[in-house]
Amino acid sequence: MFKSVLVANRGEIACRVFRTARRMGLRTIAVYSEADANALHVREADEAVLIGPAAARESYLDAAKVLAAAKATGAEAIHPGYGFLSENADFAEAVAAAGIVWIGPKPSSIRAMGLKDAAKKLMIEAGVPVTPGYQGEDQSLETLTAEANRIGFPVLIKAVAGGGGKGMRKVDRAEDFAENLASAQREGQSSFGDPRVLIESYITRPRHIEVQVFGDSHGNVVHLHERDCSLQRRHQKVIEEAPAPGMDQATRDAVTAAAVRAAKAVDYQGAGTIEFIADASDGLKADRIWFMEMNTRLQVEHPVTEAITGVDLVEWQLRVAAGQPIPLAQADIPMKGWAMEARLYAEDPANGFLPSIGRLDHFVMPDDIRVDTGVMQGGEVSQFYDPMIAKLIVHEDTREAAAARLADACREVEVWPVKTNAGFMARCLDHPRFVEGDVDTGFIAAEEASLLAAQPSPDARIAALNLVANNHHLAPQLGDYLSPWAPDADSAAVGFRLNGQARALFVAQINGDTVQGSVLSNRTGDFTWKIEADDRIAVSRAHGDKIVVNGGVPIGYAVPADGDEGVVFERGYAWPVTRASLATPSTGGSASDGALRAPMPGKIVAAPAKAGDKVAKGQPVVVLEAMKMEHALTAPFDGVVAEFNVAVGDQVTDGAVLAVVKAAEAA
Repeated sequence: MFKSVLVANRGEIACRVFRTARRMGLRTIAVYSEADANALHVREADEAVLIGPAAARESYLDAAKVLAAAKATGAEAIHPGYGFLSENADFAEAVAAAGIVWIGPKPSSIRAMGLKDAAKKLMIEAGVPVTPGYQGEDQSLETLTAEANRIGFPVLIKAVAGGGGKGMRKVDRAEDFAENLASAQREGQSSFGDPRVLIESYITRPRHIEVQVFGDSHGNVVHLHERDCSLQRRHQKVIEEAPAPGMDQATRDAVTAAAVRAAKAVDYQGAGTIEFIADASDGLKADRIWFMEMNTRLQVEHPVTEAITGVDLVEWQLRVAAGQPIPLAQADIPMKGWAMEARLYAEDPANGFLPSIGRLDHFVMPDDIRVDTGVMQGGEVSQFYDPMIAKLIVHEDTREAAAARLADACREVEVWPVKTNAGFMARCLDHPRFVEGDVDTGFIAAEEASLLAAQPSPDARIAALNLVANNHHLAPQLGDYLSPWAPDADSAAVGFRLNGQARALFVAQINGDTVQGSVLSNRTGDFTWKIEADDRIAVSRAHGDKIVVNGGVPIGYAVPADGDEGVVFERGYAWPVTRASLATPSTGGSASDGALRAPMPGKIVAAPAKAGDKVAKGQPVVVLEAMKMEHALTAPFDGVVAEFNVAVGDQVTDGAVLAVVKAAEAA
């Protein structure tokens, strides 16, 4: 066994590999960009090397810099994690040529499976069923359009070198094909350096089933059962589970056997995943499941497989890379209980799921489940990398228990001021369709309205008042506000009574909505409130920074050291709280002024419109790339592009006015 390992990656996967490597007594080495100088994976490594600027292509994707860091630190092995260089056959060859152990499959296996079109041809030869489609060399618009029409809409455009939903577009109508093709090609070029695509028939009720496979240099190949990754949003996985709900043993045997055949066809070594798409319109059936692609690396969702098998997949990777055989025979790999994983993203579900960036002033995760993360309180979520900040993993005896526990875990998440999808995921897990196992890749799109309809609960509104009353940041200095002789005249007038119990009125805004109530008593932070005509409401402090309203579920809260805003954490949501005057607050906002502002820093990658063009409501005007994804800014109403302030290739800042659309009658 080698004695040291460098992880050519960042974030939670680097921390994950370090955890196993330390347990095995290996020296751990990190690489980092300038943006990650204070990142958690840098702090957790025994040694760390700066390899370049924030942009991934100048740091984490620069193979020469990673190899130089390995040589400088005497690293005996390199683990690529996932993403970046993990499926780069040239990098794998360069590592081996430098005399360093490559913790991954052989370069020939990566090449065989790295391009989706070539992989499908290889699988057909190996007797693995594949999805109907086009994977030819001719990439002209005319040929691709003709093939899409032959297959029949809807179709799925996929970057041949893609993964993680990048370079993937569903097209429902022939007239939308060219625009979506151009977008997929741009994203394929940007993310993978390859604009080529393939086209597949779009399955109307698809389930995403994948099988974890493992091979070694002794000719052994095994599977570690299946995972279901069907809960997706725009082809990005959100919640994964193992095993797959509704899969009988006969179907399981057929799918896992096909996965092993696929791995053997490329003489596979190390950890890999064979991904299948299933037509779930009539349940999971062996003859309705087709090969989709192979990921020649460890997957983000590998913890659910570890949970049901008791296997440390990273340890297996290290041992197999060192020339050892797979530790278990196929018959000895168990499948116990049910595991689920939720991907916690720094994004704002209420604002079109746009990525959210910035400093993590408050970052608290559940403490009684497995949490894989690469960030910490005080750290930064950068515009330069993927917005996933943590994975929440649970393992229970049954699927129902796993879903309930994971929903509870999502509700316990506290992050501020960066926004997350925690509350959204809790709603997904609680949804009757999900609980029943009635899921497919269109579940979120179909149920999005109900999944997004969230408001602070009555208890959260009371908690907001408590924050205002308890903290001088959020309320004026009141002194003993229950006394008519208090130095603050306004509060004294509110507190004064000729008879009856003294009370003080407070008004707060939570998530922009006003709530007011009277404090009847206050003892060491425990308040009793009167809210309009309601009965008395008791608010007491629980353990840590949590409060309990009328004996209910503890609600978290946080108050910054400076500023006039606090936050209440409830059901996975973070509700901002400020003090409001007694005057009716402005509802704020109006009809759009037509200004298209950058929702985050990024790069302009396309300009579908120009100054003077007539545009219809919803028509793309300018396309921004940020955090490895494209974001189309569309016309808010019918009108004319009056201003166009950017050009393709420009870097823009958050809030910059990229273009202005004037209404047709005002143009």
